[in-house]
Amino acid sequence: MAEKKTSPVLKDIKGKNESELVFTTQNYKLLLISIAIVVVGFILMMGTTGDIYDFRRTLLAPVVVLAGFVFGIYAILKK
Repeated sequence: MAEKKTSPVLKDIKGKNESELVFTTQNYKLLLISIAIVVVGFILMMGTTGDIYDFRRTLLAPVVVLAGFVFGIYAILKK
């Protein structure tokens, strides 16, 4: 019976897929931190006072949420 020959490139690709994960534990930790930052931003946005045009609700909270999303993108792209 004839053996099925595979190219060295395919062997190399198959070996990498089985042994190497896409994200490391550090990536997952950074993603959890970014989710926590976004949650803090939304909590700041809720507020407890009746003033809807407060500095915390209109400027601080959206900046914190955006910072959390940017940090999440960094956590995904970090190698």
